[in-house]
Amino acid sequence: MQRALTEIKTLRALYIAGEIKPALAANIKYKTSGNLLDRVSLYQGTITELEVDAIVNAANRSLLGGGGVDGAIHRAAGRQLLAECRKLGGCPTGDAKITNGYNLPAKHVIHTVGPVYDEEQVDKSAKLLASCYRRSLELAVQNSLKHVAFPSISTGLYGYPVKDATDIAINEVRQFLDSESGTKLDRVIFVVWGDEDKLAYERLLPIYFPLDEATAE
Repeated sequence: MQRALTEIKTLRALYIAGEIKPALAANIKYKTSGNLLDRVSLYQGTITELEVDAIVNAANRSLLGGGGVDGAIHRAAGRQLLAECRKLGGCPTGDAKITNGYNLPAKHVIHTVGPVYDEEQVDKSAKLLASCYRRSLELAVQNSLKHVAFPSISTGLYGYPVKDATDIAINEVRQFLDSESGTKLDRVIFVVWGDEDKLAYERLLPIYFPLDEATAE
């Protein structure tokens, strides 16, 4: 089943529906800004069903498919995706590369390689994970794409703690949307599968994208 962009609730709609709750003022890290609540979404479901300009694949360095979301995207896209990925020569951790979407509803796939979480090098892991989101967003803008959907990168087999990974993901998206390049994106969608990830986003999104007065009234 395909999901059109119009079917995916924005943060403003989620606030109005009471599906996410405003953060305490003391916890808020960024001010309300412009129409950001209309440009960010949280969606629980399958990323391969989204009819958007690009979905992000949590890939491995070979870019030749694997388990989890990586395998699901390759299966849904078909063999042509693997054929194109073979020509890319892999991808370093923290970087991203773009391909066509083939049989997916999404027009493109942005493949990014998240870090394997290392408890002894937490700062390095954090910088690499942040780079995954930043480079993916940069690629989207460079290719004139208007909407991009992210899975929870590195929280599966790569062992990144969900809360920490979610914090990094939302912070990077907020910083990018606040930049000049970020104005070129119409929608960024955080896609979660499990309830643990969903709860983490519901708790942290209001800290980075607080409720504005107009919506609160």
